[in-house]
Amino acid sequence: MTYLITFACYGCHLHGDSPGSVDRNHNIPGSRLVEGDTKWVEWARHQMDQPPYSMDEGRRQAVLASVIDRCSNRGWSLLAAHVRTNHVHLLIDAEVRPERVMNDLKSFASRRLNELAFDGSDRKRWARHGSTRWLWKREDVLAALGYVVDKQGEPMAIYDSSEP
Repeated sequence: MTYLITFACYGCHLHGDSPGSVDRNHNIPGSRLVEGDTKWVEWARHQMDQPPYSMDEGRRQAVLASVIDRCSNRGWSLLAAHVRTNHVHLLIDAEVRPERVMNDLKSFASRRLNELAFDGSDRKRWARHGSTRWLWKREDVLAALGYVVDKQGEPMAIYDSSEP
């Protein structure tokens, strides 16, 4: 099964944030986002016990390397990845549920960042969940591939299995 998995850095995509957020009803690339809600954002910020997390080039490359390694070790086929400053997009074939894949990759990335001493081990790096979209049709997989690799703005830490 092929999945489009997206997860954000801690505190970077709060529900109600402008220009919009993603939720279970607004999670298809290119679809309308949730409307902004300043009261909700203020409540969410008040709940945070650490500042928002963002990734510089070194952190992005470390996260990308950890994703590639973990997919290889688990026998999952990584089709594409794009590690951005405040979120990660992954296109993966795996024989397990996408939530397990996402949680495993988030944990492994945190472990790699800890090993490289980028942050303290108590640093919150990832939002609690993320988006785990099942892709049933080949055209959906191809559209997701284009979205992950080419539609994110300035290229950052990218993996594309179709590249030589």
